[in-house]
Amino acid sequence: MNTHKFSEELFLKVPVVGIVRGMPFDTIKNILSVYADAGLTTIEITMNTDGAADMIAFIADNFSGKLNIGAGTVCTPTELEVALNAGAQFIVTPVVNQKIIESCVNADIPIFPGAFTPTEIYNAWEMGAYMVKVFPATQFGPAYIKEVKGPLDKLKLMPTGGITLENIDSYKKAGADGYGMAGALFDKKLIEQENWVGLKAHLHQFAHKFAI
Repeated sequence: MNTHKFSEELFLKVPVVGIVRGMPFDTIKNILSVYADAGLTTIEITMNTDGAADMIAFIADNFSGKLNIGAGTVCTPTELEVALNAGAQFIVTPVVNQKIIESCVNADIPIFPGAFTPTEIYNAWEMGAYMVKVFPATQFGPAYIKEVKGPLDKLKLMPTGGITLENIDSYKKAGADGYGMAGALFDKKLIEQENWVGLKAHLHQFAHKFAI
């Protein structure tokens, strides 16, 4: 198990969680240095990616202090155990699963549970979520985050789904605390072309949104 803990300082510097799903290990290895050098700090490997545990272990071993590494799409206690044994420093789920949330809270592992309705979001927060992943955010966009934050202003929300370079500022204004992003970050074309210089420039645009 990875002894290095989740760095809140790293995460808050650029509160974007880059979601990696279904990418080959070799491609991930090429992307990691580019991702860190571009100024991004937090990455998640979904557990339904082939070889997810090995990828998490590799990142934990090789990018400690540079990247927070988490496991996503954690749906069962078994997946949670595998993820934590591999060295995951935080956990992301697509749904509110009380058992998994409580296990993470007891183990002092930040958890971002997926929720959508105000009741789900509030319940996830009360169970001890570090931040609630509002998923899918695509449906209602920044306006929904703003509406939920009205009465529930103490809660920390991480909209996930459909966030792009064009609308991230709208989410910031709406009160989002974090941003879960997949396709918009990991530009398919640039990765297929192995254009790492282009990818770094692309990723840097996201990191730059949080430059002080």
